[in-house]
Amino acid sequence: MPLLRIALVNDYEVVVRGVAAMLRGYQSVIEVVELDLNHSVGESVDIALYDTFAATQADRQEVRILASNPLVGKVAVYSWVLDPALIQAALANGAGAYISKGIPAQQLVTALTQIHQGGQLVYTGDDTTASIAIGDWPGREEGLTQREAEVLALITQGLSNNEIADRAHLSVNSIKTYIRTCYRRINVTSRTNAVLWGIEHGFRPDRTRVSHPELEPAASSH
Repeated sequence: MPLLRIALVNDYEVVVRGVAAMLRGYQSVIEVVELDLNHSVGESVDIALYDTFAATQADRQEVRILASNPLVGKVAVYSWVLDPALIQAALANGAGAYISKGIPAQQLVTALTQIHQGGQLVYTGDDTTASIAIGDWPGREEGLTQREAEVLALITQGLSNNEIADRAHLSVNSIKTYIRTCYRRINVTSRTNAVLWGIEHGFRPDRTRVSHPELEPAASSH
């Protein structure tokens, strides 16, 4: 039997499916019990892995609510944003761990195992893993980087540049740079057209709960 029961939490099915696929080779250690997209965790799990793609950062109430769920043993935040102040805020907010999305699957499994064994953990990897493209995200097949896809997802949700900067923990100038490169990749010239493109290519949040996803057919690509 697997040692750890895990719920994967994010608003985008392609994102949590991507993480589930990363963990598939470790089924003797990890059982992905549930994928939660805009739903609270509904089964008892040892760890809820909160993926911050196009989501609020871990210093906000979503992580606090997740950590207070009696069905969740511990919350691990899974993020590209490695600001020490944000990490400390996440831990103070009830997270049991903060894990870089730049680490490979084996290190992720090691981190999850260590979290389960007790104590808070910060796992940021090292410089050699910083550029690894981990998991999946909407628009990847169109050539969008994860950061470009995240910005486009938030544009599709109707957020302003200032709101996106706050959500993604980036400067407004960085957001503008990602918008320009994103527009070039998807061949649009206006925010309205970017939103339409996003709607047509799976950039609106999903809302579902998938129990025991290893028994489900793979999600179709957008």
